[in-house]
Amino acid sequence: MTEKKILLGNEAIARGAYEAGVGVSAAYPGTPSTEISETIAKYDEVYAEWSPNEKVAAEVAIGASIAGIRAMCSMKHVGVNVAADPLFTAAYTGVGGGLVVVAADDPGMYSSQNEQDSRMVARAAMIPVLEPSDSAEAKEFTKLAFDLSEEYDTPVMVRSTTRLSHSQGIVELEERIEKEAVPYERNTAKYVMMPVNAIRRHVAVEERLKRMAGDACTMAVNRAEYRDLSVGFITSGIPYQYVREAMPEASVLKLGLVHPLPRKLIEEFASRVEKLYIFEELEPVIEEQVKSWGISKAVGKEIFTVQGEYSANLLRDRLSRSGKGAGESGPSTLAPAKVPPRPPILCPGCPHRSVYSVLNRLGIHAAGDIGCYTLGAVAPLNVVDTTICMGSSISTLHGMEKARGRDYIRNWVAVIGDSTFMHTGINSLMNMVYNQSSGTVVILDNSTTGMTGHQDHAATGKTLKGEVVLAINIMNLCRSLGIEHVYEVSAFDLDGLAEAFRRETQRDGVSVIITKAPCVLLKGVSFPDKCVVLPEKCKKCGLCLRPGCPALTKSADGTVTIDETMCNGCGLCAKLCKSGAIEVQPR
Repeated sequence: MTEKKILLGNEAIARGAYEAGVGVSAAYPGTPSTEISETIAKYDEVYAEWSPNEKVAAEVAIGASIAGIRAMCSMKHVGVNVAADPLFTAAYTGVGGGLVVVAADDPGMYSSQNEQDSRMVARAAMIPVLEPSDSAEAKEFTKLAFDLSEEYDTPVMVRSTTRLSHSQGIVELEERIEKEAVPYERNTAKYVMMPVNAIRRHVAVEERLKRMAGDACTMAVNRAEYRDLSVGFITSGIPYQYVREAMPEASVLKLGLVHPLPRKLIEEFASRVEKLYIFEELEPVIEEQVKSWGISKAVGKEIFTVQGEYSANLLRDRLSRSGKGAGESGPSTLAPAKVPPRPPILCPGCPHRSVYSVLNRLGIHAAGDIGCYTLGAVAPLNVVDTTICMGSSISTLHGMEKARGRDYIRNWVAVIGDSTFMHTGINSLMNMVYNQSSGTVVILDNSTTGMTGHQDHAATGKTLKGEVVLAINIMNLCRSLGIEHVYEVSAFDLDGLAEAFRRETQRDGVSVIITKAPCVLLKGVSFPDKCVVLPEKCKKCGLCLRPGCPALTKSADGTVTIDETMCNGCGLCAKLCKSGAIEVQPR
């Protein structure tokens, strides 16, 4: 009897890769894609790794594919940018074993710095894209992606979104298909992309896409569901679910392969419905192509937004406002949700709060990076002034120094986490040294990749599979670049931090301060102490409240209280209290 399980979309993608016989999986953690690799690592038949970054992950998967093994790399949408260099060229080389790229987009920017559409990247790279609508399809489309990859000699992207990645659905589990390795044959014309070979391979890529577009018209993943012919929708992915919920009687052309598009199938569907809507989240990728074919009655972004996540309610609202296709604007029928604001905040006892409290007190600005520590930008810490992308903090500080000189940044530092430093911060630090910059880099080492759920990396000494390995020593790594002034300071040593910040920000040349303390949410981190308020000593000055620890609150009479269930005894508040009104005691 076939087993059925309720799986997250990410878990289903991992299961599909497993059943398809994938041999190698590489990734860098990034919400909403992280659970794919965490799930696939549980299968002993699959080699799975956390790579230092997405570019490396893509190159590992490409190498495995060239060696004849089915391989996959997974990443969030901004990770696709990092991996773009090898992916664009892999479209030219083609594959040995099937090669699948999973890109998890984030409409609504629940955990991202932008809202890009990976379908546009895939179009530019000339890579086919499959887009599932639920967990069951996530599994099946991933399996299909490997088959299409080998049939058409191309990497294939499986595009997910946050809603699919983190929603659950019933999935039918099947047995793994063990694929024999494709025998390797030396073929420099295919795999060595120097200009003379790349010119010929570009012709092959165009021919492949043309053939695939024709074949797509009869692929089962693209299907026309004819119901009421007075209104029809072209849609894909999660938006398909919203169309079925909001307009159950409408005809729907559900696209599973969203690049290349099945032109003849789309033209036939458009000819049979009176009103035609194209309902796709983010960019008008499908819409622009459909309209370029002369299907002028198609209505898309004229009434549907290019911003944020869609819903069934949004579809109902926009159709109501537009007179179901008339195009007139009208008042929105969507009432704003009455939800109290919940600003993000660092956890109680987070070592980043301690570091930022010192930087704030000293009036030092920070060029920031991607991680939990980005929250240093908001009140009450107010330290981080910039955040662009992974590894950008160091390069941003370097650019400021080259633009305005050393004195301009004597009250600035770059802050970057240990995992992000290993991702792309190393190159930026190398650039500072090579180009004779001056500036202080603060590496916030909390021994994990905190923001995405505490994954290991090259400096933690543990692999995705749980193997204990040599941990890269960040201090020695920095010194190996020729940086003389590299220091480690406890993240909770306020005096030591202040002294190091004052000294190093005034020094010419490059210096590195590594602040060390484990993330408070890491397994195995124990908290033997607790902070206790002595009300009779409290001067109601509020110094202990300035770092914004959520365990501390001010009572009606102005004295401070500490929620014992939240406090982990880090002692930051006690160190800030001048009157001795807070004591650190054993639990």
